[in-house]
Amino acid sequence: MFNNMTIKSRMVFVIGILSVLLAGVGGLGLYGIDQSNGNLKTVYEDRTVVLGDLNTVLDRVHRVRLNAVMAANMKDVSIAKQRTAMTAERDAEIEATWQKFMSTILTPEEEQLAKSFTQQWAIYKESRNRTMNLAMAGNFEEANANAVNDATPKFDEAHKTLMALIELQSKVAGQEYAEAQSNFSTVFALTATMVGLGVVLAIIIGILLIRAVIGPLNEAIAVANAVAAGDLTSRIDVNSTNETGRLLQALKTMNDNLVDLVGKVRMGTDQIATASGEIASGNSDLSQRTEEQASSLEETASSMEELTSTVKQNADNARQANQLAAGASEVAVKGGAVVGQVVQTMSSINESSKKIVDIISVIDGIAFQTNILALNAAVEAARAGEQGRGFAVVATEVRTLAQRSAAAAKEIKELISDSVAKVEDGTRLVDEAGATMDEIVSAVKRVTDI
Repeated sequence: MFNNMTIKSRMVFVIGILSVLLAGVGGLGLYGIDQSNGNLKTVYEDRTVVLGDLNTVLDRVHRVRLNAVMAANMKDVSIAKQRTAMTAERDAEIEATWQKFMSTILTPEEEQLAKSFTQQWAIYKESRNRTMNLAMAGNFEEANANAVNDATPKFDEAHKTLMALIELQSKVAGQEYAEAQSNFSTVFALTATMVGLGVVLAIIIGILLIRAVIGPLNEAIAVANAVAAGDLTSRIDVNSTNETGRLLQALKTMNDNLVDLVGKVRMGTDQIATASGEIASGNSDLSQRTEEQASSLEETASSMEELTSTVKQNADNARQANQLAAGASEVAVKGGAVVGQVVQTMSSINESSKKIVDIISVIDGIAFQTNILALNAAVEAARAGEQGRGFAVVATEVRTLAQRSAAAAKEIKELISDSVAKVEDGTRLVDEAGATMDEIVSAVKRVTDI
C-alpha cells in the first residue's frame, strides 16, 4: 500500500506523524510546566505565605504573653489596663491571621496541630485573662502567682504546638519540593524519550520515503538514458500507480511506440531497396531494348543506302531496270519487314517505359509515406523531450533518405518520361518510314511491271 501512495500522500503522512510527535512532546512539556507552576503555587501559597502568617501569630503570641507578664509584675493598675487593651488588639490580630491560615489547604498533620493549638490557646487565654483581671483589680500577688503557676505552663504548651506547626511547614515544603523534583524528572525523562523516539522515527520514515522516491526515479533515468543511447530493448517493470509509477509507464509506452516506429521505418527501407532493385532491372532492360532499336535503325539506314544506290543505278542503266527493279523490290520488302520489326520493338519499349513510370510512381509514393512516417517520428521524439533526442536524429536521417529517394525517383521519372516521348517520336518516324517503304515497294512493283 505504501508503494502505491502518491508523493503528496507520503509527505502528508510523514508530516502528520511528526506533527503528532511534536504535539505529544509539546503537550507533555506543557503538562510539566503546569505541574511545576502548580507546585510553585502550592509552595508559595500554602507554605511560604502560611509560614509568614504563622510567624506573625508567633510574634503576636509573644507580645500577648509579654503584656500579661508586664501587667502582673509592674504592680500598676493603669499599666495593667493599658496592657490589657494592647492584648485585646493583639488577640484580634492573632484571630484574623489564624483564620487566614485555617482557610488554606492543610495536610492531616497540620489540621491536627492546628486543632490542638486552637484548644491550647483558648485555655491559655482563659488563664491569661484571669491574670489580667487580677492585675487590673490590684491583686498583683495573685496575678503574678497565676501567671507563673497556671498561665505560663499553658502558654508553653500552646507555644510548643505553634512551633511544631511552623516546623511542619518547612518539612511539608521540603516534601512538596521533592515531589516537584520527582515530577520534573519524570516529565523530563518522558520528554527526552519522546524526542528520541521522534528523531529515530523521523530518520526511519525519511529513509523509507527517500528509497520509495529515489529508487523509481533512478530506474526512470536509466531507462531514459538507454532510450537516448538508442537501446530499445530495456525491460521496464511498473510496480506502483503513483507519480513514479506513471512516469515509468509513460517511458514504457514511449519505448514500445519507438520499437514499433523503427520496425515500420525498417520495413519502408526494405521496400525502397526492393523498388530500387526493380528500377535498376528496368533500366537494364530499357538499355538492352534501346541497343536493339539502334541496331535495327542501323540496318534500316544500310538498307536505305542500298535502295538509294539501286535507284541511281536504275536511272543510269535503264537496260538493267527490270533486273534492278526486281532486286530493289526484294530489298524494299526486306526493308518493310525490318521496319515492321522496328515498329514492334518501339511499341515494346514504349510499354516497358510506361511500366517503369508506374514503378517509379509506386517508389515515389513509398518515399512520400516514409517522409510522413519520419515526420511523425520526429514529432513524437520532440514530445518525448530529452529522452527522444537520439531517436529524433534517426528520424531526421530517415526523412532525409526518403526525400533523397523521392528526388531520385522524380529525376528517373522525368528521364523515363523523356525517353518515352523520344520513343514515341521514334515510333512515329518508323511508321512514316514504313509508309515510305510501302510506297517504294509499290513504285518498284510498278517499275517491274513496266
